[in-house]
Amino acid sequence: MTSSSPRENKLFGTDGVRGVANVEPVTAETALKIGRAAAHWFKSKDRARSEGGRGSGRHRIVIGKDTRLSGYMLENAMVAGITSMGVDVLLVGPLPAPGVAYITRSLRCDAGIMLTASHNPYEDNGIKFFRHDGYKLDDRVEQEIEGLVFSGRIDRIRPTATEIGKAARIDDAVARYIEFVKSSVPRQMTLEGLRLVADVAHGATYKSTPSILRELGADLVVLNAAPDGTNINRECGSTHPDVIARAVREHRADVGISHDGDGDRVILADEKGRVVDGDAVLAVTALAALKAGHLRKKTLVATVMSNLALDHLIEEAGGKVVRTSVGDRYVIEKMVELGANIGGEQSGHMIFRDFCTTGDGIVSALQVLKIMIESGRSLADLAACLVRYPQALHHLRVRSKPPLEGVKGVRELLHAAEKELGRKGRVLLRYSGTEPKARLLLEGPDRDRLDFHATKILARLREEIGES
Repeated sequence: MTSSSPRENKLFGTDGVRGVANVEPVTAETALKIGRAAAHWFKSKDRARSEGGRGSGRHRIVIGKDTRLSGYMLENAMVAGITSMGVDVLLVGPLPAPGVAYITRSLRCDAGIMLTASHNPYEDNGIKFFRHDGYKLDDRVEQEIEGLVFSGRIDRIRPTATEIGKAARIDDAVARYIEFVKSSVPRQMTLEGLRLVADVAHGATYKSTPSILRELGADLVVLNAAPDGTNINRECGSTHPDVIARAVREHRADVGISHDGDGDRVILADEKGRVVDGDAVLAVTALAALKAGHLRKKTLVATVMSNLALDHLIEEAGGKVVRTSVGDRYVIEKMVELGANIGGEQSGHMIFRDFCTTGDGIVSALQVLKIMIESGRSLADLAACLVRYPQALHHLRVRSKPPLEGVKGVRELLHAAEKELGRKGRVLLRYSGTEPKARLLLEGPDRDRLDFHATKILARLREEIGES
């Protein structure tokens, strides 16, 4: 049994600060304070040097956003907070989260900030940070920034005159990112002859992904590329994979590509209109890398949510799978620790560290397309390598998040399920780090028994902590 409790931080969750826009903690007032605190932290010369940052001269922070209406509010508040501490801001406008990470390290800035709630509806928004090198901040730094927000230690720091920071817009940020993504595949590679469908979810990839695929020669159909501030992720994108699957069949395409709101994940559809999720992408790319001798340490990094069949497949090919907690930041941390170059999540966050420091949906899609072109095989043929074990995955909205081990009757039900499944399956119960939900996963050879145990566990959770 694996379970977890909500983090004790007041602001930061598993992927930055997130919530309903204009409700604490995602308000203009708190965003301004976070901007001041972050600017102070990154401006510290001694700390910047110890963390590998700029260390001297004018300090700069990049701010990007997705297409949510509330992005204007948060962007202006963050600019005010950061510049009030004497740090300059570079504004890149709507840009995928991995694009912000890339621009941050390309322009040698102290940090990058992405204003997004990823796959959540437009009413939500959030603030996520990248370090100078494009990697996400670790828990320790987030806690130090949070401490500055609440302690009042920097309230009296008020640069004046020319010491106040200034803001400038980087007009070619999207073009820079497009060229970077194209460099992740061989220069001679072309997508000519491939018919693709891309669902960009009215989100941050609405300009970049269509441009990249067309410039590489694809015959492209684009869906949901007209953001209006309120339609991001609305019945489209990677959380609605049926949309891209249906579109592939309708347009007789070879591959469907579906992003989330900030573009750091991708879900694919094969030529038969079947969904190809992150586990299948990891299987296809890791096997190809193993065969070519390019999978570092012969190790693939995945989370506890990935199907057990992935472990067995990679082991049979001579590699191994190392698992982490749910969250792409934990995948990346483990990849850095091990020196691994491929990792990701079933949900579509894939990290190819030979090119990226964070999940990048279009880079991930291009790695699969590259394998298709080089092998002459279809996506359906490639993805068939992963024969999954049955899973029962459920999400339950909760009114509170007490420690799961202490919820009345749940421990006993989990142990009963684990005892029956033995080594042929597993049970995972945890809270979402970004939503008021409990997530239950059961995996094993008998679907009926999985459903039996899931029903009992969910009933108990619903009775004790379920949202009324």
